[in-house]
Amino acid sequence: MNPHVINVTQENAQKVLIEESSIRPVVVDFWSAQSEPSIELSPVLEQIASGYNGAFLLAKVNVDELMPIAQQLGVRSVPTVMIIKEGQQIDGFSGPQSEAEIRTMLDKHLPPAWQAKIEQANELMAAEQFDEALPLLRQAYQDSDEQASIGVGLAQVLLHLNRCDDAEVILEKVMMVDQDAAYEQAMAMLELKREASNSPELQALEAEYAANPEDLNIAIQLAVQYSQTGKNREALELFLSVLRKDLGFDEGNAKRLMMDIIASLGKGDSLATEFQRKLFTLLY
Repeated sequence: MNPHVINVTQENAQKVLIEESSIRPVVVDFWSAQSEPSIELSPVLEQIASGYNGAFLLAKVNVDELMPIAQQLGVRSVPTVMIIKEGQQIDGFSGPQSEAEIRTMLDKHLPPAWQAKIEQANELMAAEQFDEALPLLRQAYQDSDEQASIGVGLAQVLLHLNRCDDAEVILEKVMMVDQDAAYEQAMAMLELKREASNSPELQALEAEYAANPEDLNIAIQLAVQYSQTGKNREALELFLSVLRKDLGFDEGNAKRLMMDIIASLGKGDSLATEFQRKLFTLLY
């Protein structure tokens, strides 16, 4: 059952179409089992309702059973869809419509679908659950056509996860006109992270590896150090170079560590996808 979809009845019509519409917009789907276009439209509307996650209520009116309600609201054919807010019709359409056309209409009256993801992510960030906030913000950033303010929030989450390179890529896209206090805070955080990662221990390992590039044990130590300071690309490149020389090095631990880093980046991460592909090619 979809919690954002309800079937209108004679008993709940007043509550759904009038009372609920004073709380949030109600999208009313007038349909009939005798109308193929309305049957085809209904699952599209339900899918959209799920994506908006409660920003509106989808109310389904079967005109075969509730013709008086349909007539009262001026419905002359099905499918008919209308948006009701505070008891008044504010928009709608009759006849088949594409999903894109429906979303365009809804976007005029509703907060964007990705807004709910940002709100969820903010709650998770407040609880310092950055791993869980990351995929939500990444999706919102993509869905919003890379809106600068969302990008800055995404960069901050990445910095909390010590993923400095990924954060820097996003911050570099922020135009000067959008470089507000949150941006400046993220840039300062990036600079501090970079400074902290350039520790004497790391510098010593880099020097040792440069002097002994064939020593796979040193390479693994350096790769692990890179991963712990957020230099994931450098870490994955080093692990890959080790596996190219010895696929079963250290009884398979090198491969396991590399796979752990890829897994930690999360599904949909471009860096994870890139090195998953490279590792798969090497293995098979």
